[in-house]
Amino acid sequence: MPDLSEKVFIITGGNGGIGLGLAEGIAEAGGAVAIWARNEEKNTDAVRALQDIGGEAKSYICDVSNEEEVIRTLASTVKDFGRVDGLFANAGRGGTGTPLVDTSLEDWRKVMAVNLDGVFLCLREASRQLISQGSGGSLVAVSSTSAIHGAAGNEAYGTAKTAVTGLVRALAVSLARFQIRVNCLLPGWTVTELASPAFENEYFREVTTKRTPVRRWADPREFKEVGAFLADPSQTFHTGQQVCVDGGYTIF
Repeated sequence: MPDLSEKVFIITGGNGGIGLGLAEGIAEAGGAVAIWARNEEKNTDAVRALQDIGGEAKSYICDVSNEEEVIRTLASTVKDFGRVDGLFANAGRGGTGTPLVDTSLEDWRKVMAVNLDGVFLCLREASRQLISQGSGGSLVAVSSTSAIHGAAGNEAYGTAKTAVTGLVRALAVSLARFQIRVNCLLPGWTVTELASPAFENEYFREVTTKRTPVRRWADPREFKEVGAFLADPSQTFHTGQQVCVDGGYTIF
């Protein structure tokens, strides 16, 4: 683990699943964690779990698709912690599973509002804060392997996750002069609440497991180390990259 002591990282959707795994990695490396998520009960449980492993943590109720809430929550986080050193734009929602020909514009926009607009808003506000501090930092957007292999029948989700990778590449170039690194994390099939409908489908689980060289789905806690790595301030030359953690799914 790198040394993240005296560093503060925001993790949206950090109260469960991959987000909590990332948060645990930051905490174990000595960093403080600000969890932004909408479920107060889950937020409280996540903070308690991070404190149990010795981490400093605080949670905030925030809908990342709401611009005013994102701006307000960033201000509250800075007020409480004094600074931020990075953000993981992890909050997301699943797609509808509806074929494109049957997808309404309303449903399309609901997916985009969180999975793309929310990422944009969080990265924008975090960028502004890091630039004003003048001390560099790390921004990470959580995309998906759907940005690589295509998400037939779930086009809105796949499109949003693909767009996120383009945003990351553009920001990596524009923010490099401020010593701000911007990278993208692409998780494979992981046992989370969001993915539970797919995991509970025996046929789908069997098919995806067989296609994954390591022959299983990931546990969210397997993202602890990669989260700490992406946050590590010593990785000064690592930016604009897609870090795929999928058990080999996209190469097989």
